[in-house]
Amino acid sequence: MQHLKWSVSPWRVMMEILLPTLLSLSAVTILSPVVAQNGFARALNIGISASNRRAGNEMDNGGNAGLGVEKGTFTWAVHLSLGNDSGTRTALSLDRLADELAEFADLENRGQIGELAGHYLFALPPHRCNHSGLEEETALRIRSSIEALLAQHDSVRWHSEQKLLKRSKRSLHFDDPKYPSQWHLHNRRKRGMDINVTGVWERNITGEGVTVVVVDDGVQYTIPDIQVNYSPEGSYDLNSNDEDPMPHPDERSDNHHGTRCAGEIAAAPNHFCAVGVAFGSRIAGIRVLDGPLTDSIEAIAFNKHFQINDIYSCSWGPDDDGKTVDGPHPLGKAALQHGVMAGRRGFGSIFVVASGNGGQYEDNCNYDGYANSIYTVTIGAVDEEGHMPFYAEECASMLAVTFSSGDKMMRSIVTSDWQMQDGTGCTDGHTGTSAAAPLAAGMVALMLQVRPCLTWRDVQHIIVYTATRFDDLIAGWEVNGAGFSHSHQHGFGLLNAWRMVNAAKIWESVPFLSSYASPVEKGKQLIPLSPGKLEITWNVTADGLHLSGMETLEHVAVTVTISHPARGALELTLHCPSGMSSLIGAKRLMDRDASGYTDWMYSTVRCWGERAQGIYKLVIRDLDTDAQRKNGFLTQWQLTLYGSSWSFKDVKRRQRVVEEAMSGQFLNDSFSLPCPPGLEIADQEWNYMTPNTLKMLLLLGCFAIFWSIYYTLEIIFYPRKDVRFSLLHSNSSRGPYRTLREVEADKHASELTPLQSVDGSETGEQQTSNHEEARLIKLGELDSSHHTLNIALSVPEETGQDQSIPFHRDAHRDGESSSLFCSFDSRSTQHSTMLSGSHSD
Repeated sequence: MQHLKWSVSPWRVMMEILLPTLLSLSAVTILSPVVAQNGFARALNIGISASNRRAGNEMDNGGNAGLGVEKGTFTWAVHLSLGNDSGTRTALSLDRLADELAEFADLENRGQIGELAGHYLFALPPHRCNHSGLEEETALRIRSSIEALLAQHDSVRWHSEQKLLKRSKRSLHFDDPKYPSQWHLHNRRKRGMDINVTGVWERNITGEGVTVVVVDDGVQYTIPDIQVNYSPEGSYDLNSNDEDPMPHPDERSDNHHGTRCAGEIAAAPNHFCAVGVAFGSRIAGIRVLDGPLTDSIEAIAFNKHFQINDIYSCSWGPDDDGKTVDGPHPLGKAALQHGVMAGRRGFGSIFVVASGNGGQYEDNCNYDGYANSIYTVTIGAVDEEGHMPFYAEECASMLAVTFSSGDKMMRSIVTSDWQMQDGTGCTDGHTGTSAAAPLAAGMVALMLQVRPCLTWRDVQHIIVYTATRFDDLIAGWEVNGAGFSHSHQHGFGLLNAWRMVNAAKIWESVPFLSSYASPVEKGKQLIPLSPGKLEITWNVTADGLHLSGMETLEHVAVTVTISHPARGALELTLHCPSGMSSLIGAKRLMDRDASGYTDWMYSTVRCWGERAQGIYKLVIRDLDTDAQRKNGFLTQWQLTLYGSSWSFKDVKRRQRVVEEAMSGQFLNDSFSLPCPPGLEIADQEWNYMTPNTLKMLLLLGCFAIFWSIYYTLEIIFYPRKDVRFSLLHSNSSRGPYRTLREVEADKHASELTPLQSVDGSETGEQQTSNHEEARLIKLGELDSSHHTLNIALSVPEETGQDQSIPFHRDAHRDGESSSLFCSFDSRSTQHSTMLSGSHSD
């Protein structure tokens, strides 16, 4: 067998020797610092627990050692003390003491707990857990031994084994099937394009204790979403004059409008359809739009149950046809003013109105008297992209906007619906500014929960201070002299529930409303055709404002009377002293009405917060292209300012306070500003005639007439008593007047006359004498038997005729002009009611 020799390379031998040596040196170099500081057992555990420590570090935002409490690992929090000489020893001594304790107890020192000095976390090393968990008996034995070691150590002041705590995120979860589609509440598709309300809900602010009433065509309060929060005491039906606002089915099946608006506000989270903005509030309904509407009925609706209802949501108004100029009439205006003065215990009812849906006809909400009023909160609409929809109107009196539908590609508002006719109780097709105003009403309800004593003007101020400007290149944003951004399309911006509620929590009421009115000027100012213009100026001085005490502005109004053959061709612009311009009267091509404007008030909010003193200028242009028609004339005009005694510095200071409150730090129960209780004002009841009332009154009137006729006929044909007496002519010394005594005497004298034939030869004087003697005898008997009762009767001269007249009891009248004087005693009234007498010539 051939002998084989193996030849080995020297290089290979060297590598086999050096490579393990180098690896060993590397390991020693890496582990030596850890071993020196923490011990050999902890060094071996580095690789095993590294991932756990990384997880703990992620939990610890302060940069300290994380807790890293994982399943199967026993951990203890221990508070260490250095003893009496702690003042001379440093924190490094505490760290060294913690390491010694960990080594003594065969535990792992995880380091200091957060920023709590002297507090350390100790954990059971994984090698004692055998990497597969501990049996129950072994775990109990290890726990008992560690507890005993820690309890016996002199430096341990307190220790506690850490337990797993169950915590959940404070985010609301609704099981209502349509809630995920309510993008206006939480928009997951386009972040930021919602009302930002979920954070408010998480702090249990849901509108509790606030009642919102929907003034509309009725509310079906029996559907599940509304039934829970329905307020019967705040509801009424002015069309049927009863307390049931249930809508009536109609041919067009469109009386679901009020129910949809109510669902937007207060739909309850109950596994049915959707959720309302203020789902903890109460919801009432006033049915008024499903029948004839008059000024008086509208006035009643605005003040109905105004000590129960806090907010009135009105998603209606005059026709949005681009040619109507209308608003509340005298009673409606008075009711709005009365509501803000006496409603809600004197803090004022909140009237939220929709700006209108006439955008496609180039309509403008300054021609809508409800949106133009200083007593209302005028709300417009934007779509999901933040753009002005095709139907939305713009105006200078717009306070803010919120979300609604857009074009066909945009999502509409999901809300409750009626269950009558084809309704299912739920809809995803609520549209228009009718859908925007109820959302605003719901957000105001959230504000009133955290601060019930907000006045109607406080609500307007908070909207101005908290509405957010957003990117829209065609919005025409302008910043006024007080720093507020305003757009004719979007008002002061988007309503933001989070900002509104935070501002309400810290809001102190604004001063009383101040007003200034210039003298009413009359004349006949010609309005030239464009490019000509008519300018009217007012110089408001400090002396003029001194009486009212006004310093800063809120609403600015101009009231004009204009005659014009086509009023829609006019354009009116108002300039405030700061230079801020407001298009208070926009051109409307469809309005060719020749009646002009009579005492029409245009208002603007674009000068809010600015100084009131200065020169105001009204510019009127006639943009009609027909050069052949006649000119218009301005015949009467007046400027009215509304504001407060707040100085300009007060306005800027309040802006800073509001912005500082936006973090949510005040949205807790421990912070609360004083809130006065309000006034005790009775809920005013109005008396008015409804068709049913008129029918009832007519029926009662007919019955009364019938009964009167029947009773008259009964008196005539069926007398109950025949009360008569005859008064005969007498030649007595008393003349034509005879007393009852004389009548009675004559009667008894006739009875005493012997029944004998009278000689026909006796003269009339002898017959009269005989009768007179008998009368005197009887008269004496009457005087002795009872008191005398005197009656004076006027008897006309009569010649040989017997007369009888009925005797009626009249009230006693003093004076010689009376023809009948009666006085009866208790015994005389018991005599027969028939008094008769006879006389023969």
